[in-house]
Amino acid sequence: SNLKVTNVDFLKSQNAVQHHTDAYENASLVVRRGQAFLLQLSFSRELKATDKLSLHFSIGERPMNPTGTLMSLNPRSMRDISGWQITIARSSGTECLLSVTSAADAPVGKYSLIVKTGSNTYKPENNTIYLLFNPWCAADIVFLPNEAERKEYVLNDTGYIYVGSAYNIQGRPWNFGQFEEFVLDACMYLLDKSRLKMSSRRDPVIVSRVMSALVNANDDSGVVVGNWSGNYKNGTSPMSWIGSVAILQQYYKTKKPVSFGQCWVFSGVLTTVMRCLGIPARSVSNFNSAHDTDENLRVDVYVNEKGEKLKSLSVDSIWNFHVWNDVWMKRKDLPAGFDGWQAIDSTPQEQSQGIFQCGPCPLKAIRDGDVYLPYDSKFVYAEVNADKVYWRVKEEDGETKYIKLSVETQGIGDNISTKAVGLNQREDITRQYKFPEGSPEERSSMQNAASFLQPSGMVPRAHFASTVVPITAGSDNVDGRAAFQDQVVPKSGVQLEITNEKPLYPGEPIEVAIIVKSTAAGGWTVHLTGSCQLQSYTGKVEASLGYVKETVKLEGKSEMRIPLKIAPDAYMKALAAVDDEEHIHITAIAEIQETPEKLTKEVSLSFEYPPIQVQMPETATVNKDFTCAFIFKNKLNVPLDNCKLMVEGLGIFKMATFEEGDIQPGRIIKSEIICSPTRAGEKKIVAKLTSNQVKGISVEKAITITH
Repeated sequence: SNLKVTNVDFLKSQNAVQHHTDAYENASLVVRRGQAFLLQLSFSRELKATDKLSLHFSIGERPMNPTGTLMSLNPRSMRDISGWQITIARSSGTECLLSVTSAADAPVGKYSLIVKTGSNTYKPENNTIYLLFNPWCAADIVFLPNEAERKEYVLNDTGYIYVGSAYNIQGRPWNFGQFEEFVLDACMYLLDKSRLKMSSRRDPVIVSRVMSALVNANDDSGVVVGNWSGNYKNGTSPMSWIGSVAILQQYYKTKKPVSFGQCWVFSGVLTTVMRCLGIPARSVSNFNSAHDTDENLRVDVYVNEKGEKLKSLSVDSIWNFHVWNDVWMKRKDLPAGFDGWQAIDSTPQEQSQGIFQCGPCPLKAIRDGDVYLPYDSKFVYAEVNADKVYWRVKEEDGETKYIKLSVETQGIGDNISTKAVGLNQREDITRQYKFPEGSPEERSSMQNAASFLQPSGMVPRAHFASTVVPITAGSDNVDGRAAFQDQVVPKSGVQLEITNEKPLYPGEPIEVAIIVKSTAAGGWTVHLTGSCQLQSYTGKVEASLGYVKETVKLEGKSEMRIPLKIAPDAYMKALAAVDDEEHIHITAIAEIQETPEKLTKEVSLSFEYPPIQVQMPETATVNKDFTCAFIFKNKLNVPLDNCKLMVEGLGIFKMATFEEGDIQPGRIIKSEIICSPTRAGEKKIVAKLTSNQVKGISVEKAITITH
């Protein structure tokens, strides 16, 4: 009688452990390329040497042998098909165990399997196999040799995204959730939507570039709609999300872009998509990030006579922080030496090749100033290396005059941060992006970059002097762009510092001191202007709160403190009026009477909030319920209106939202959730409280789940 297949067992649990895919909540087999997986076939009778048997793996709409999208594998022939191999591991009676190894450069995506025996074809009930990139396989170009790094950058489904300001960096917990239900399917949907040729799906360089475009909704109705307006009525405020899961699940369900995101949301979702597909990835925060629109490595900051930043003039901007991603891969498309971490960015800022996408760009190219290398290395280079030029805008006899105050060559691209491998703490990776300021390597990297950028009126770098290039007032700078001579000026040794006297709590006075210090002998008269403004993280000024103007006299080595105090009434209305998290921005300008020297100093300060407490056991067991309580006491002296508490525990409970209403000063709220753990291991519960006054108080707590 002729041979028929009666069953195919995909040996899901066994294969998944070997392929590090056992956490995916998916009914189908998920495996990684370039690595063997087992299939158990059952036949209607014993398999004979003369029987014909072949397995057909196919992907895409028109699978064909020549394009490597249809692999017809015969276990008895040793020939490999497009790099795929199959062998009989064991055959006894009517059972046959087969070992299949896909090519280490096979296109990633959803494959279908059918088995042919002579003229009979057998199609298993669920015949889908998901094939992913494989950082464990030395022949895969995403190979990452270090196991601790693979655990962090591929398998960790929780982490932090660093926000705040360079002076006050905060780790915001984020649930990446790459293994949750429908997330893998959402990634497969995006791959199909990308319209990439199947051959391009082999290459993580191309896949990561299209995903940087598809995670934003611009151009291609991708995942997240960006919105920086401060008004999020028709969607979810970017501040409210606690992870990528709800976003990708909603997108997969509706096939419509999700509203709204800002940079950390785009980065969090892109980390999820990359890790889900098997490309090692991390979210990276750059503090004092330059958005240099004309690629001249210069960001111009305009201030009025009070020292307040003017919103209208600047096209370039400096963001308190900006979050993008690094992905790990070899760059076969580039000269040798550019393998490893590559920057990609899905926040829609500038178009690249006509689409809002960015990268991958080798970190080594950014560090060495090789900004001609693809993709988008000029843009990323400027984000971490631009100069900041301060201009005072004056009205004189009906004419607007621009007076150059100073140039800062070191303020941009600070404290570049990501979560440390295997630890719940921040790792500073600035050195992977740039050489130490003022080092000979940095100087040659700068010269290298400048030769490709040909910027208009590039600011001469004064690395050998100090961080400030002093400019005499009145040099002809009316157009705001004219080049200027670098004067050698006797240094007065005067310095500026800005400190907050006590932590900033909403509803309390803001108390700041500007300190003018002299570190050298001699007497100096210093004209000081200091201003306090409320601004969003992108540098957008929301309100001017107050300023001080004083002249101080310094003798020898001495210092003076000039206080700047803002009453709560001056800022609380403005704070509640926008849906963004605001920072207190202080700008100080000092002009030294006896010299042409001008000094500038800017600081962004963040508000501090009362904490959320989480009460739950330290350990729990799979499939055994436990209770988790969230407690919050409003210790501020202002009510918090329209409070929402969002909670999520990956592998423990689905995301839930509690409407808490208005919380008066001194009031305590308590919300409870029943937890049913489904997966073992170290898990995290994340909560976030949002209100009109306080945009986000986050907390996380770890719990160990055992079998």
